[in-house]
Amino acid sequence: MKVTERWFSHRMHRDITLVRWGHFGTPVLLFPTAGGDAEEVERNQLLAHLAPLIEEGRVKVYSCDSVAGMALVRREGSPEHRMWLFNQFHDAVAHEVVPAIHADVRGALPIVTAGSSIGAFNALAMTCRFPHLFGAAICMSGTYRLETLIGGPVTEDLYFASPMHFLPGLEGPQLDELRRRFVVLASGTGEWEDIGEAWAMAHVLGAKGVPNRVDDWGPAYPHDWATWWQMLPVYLDELVP
Repeated sequence: MKVTERWFSHRMHRDITLVRWGHFGTPVLLFPTAGGDAEEVERNQLLAHLAPLIEEGRVKVYSCDSVAGMALVRREGSPEHRMWLFNQFHDAVAHEVVPAIHADVRGALPIVTAGSSIGAFNALAMTCRFPHLFGAAICMSGTYRLETLIGGPVTEDLYFASPMHFLPGLEGPQLDELRRRFVVLASGTGEWEDIGEAWAMAHVLGAKGVPNRVDDWGPAYPHDWATWWQMLPVYLDELVP
């Protein structure tokens, strides 16, 4: 069963769409790639590869528009504006998308985040920034330093949106909770992949005591949907009861 919601986000000053597939199970929030909308994961057949898990009632899958990623791809506004939008996007997910998911599942269940490329950045960032809302992050073929893609030096907005930047200085209850979460950093080494991104992020996570694992899928796996078709069902099967 597919259900679509759309509303105006005052945090981002624009509309956002949330789509849901399935009847019951652990909620899984999939973040699209940079310029993707909420239905990108369906059009690119990732949902089809999750069908057994959905049909068994193990997962209920959600996806929202990659609002900040769309702005990045379109080079919308200044670099400072694009960095601001990533920070606002994360705030909107935490305070608008997550409550919509909790209302749908009728409870504040921990959500598994997942994504590919910049979707992996968002999945990781949400888990690190709001560990009380998310139980685990599945990060596939991730890009974790966005300042070069966005353009310009790191602003305060991007600093607080980017785990690579804010995590080394994180302390207190947020870090204590994050240390009870788990992050998978998966990457191939085929065309357009850079597993060095995963290892660099793993080093930052490990230095703060955050449980994580880097999985190298090897040279047969490029930066493409066919790779993520293989990866995501494996990790959800591992992490979801």
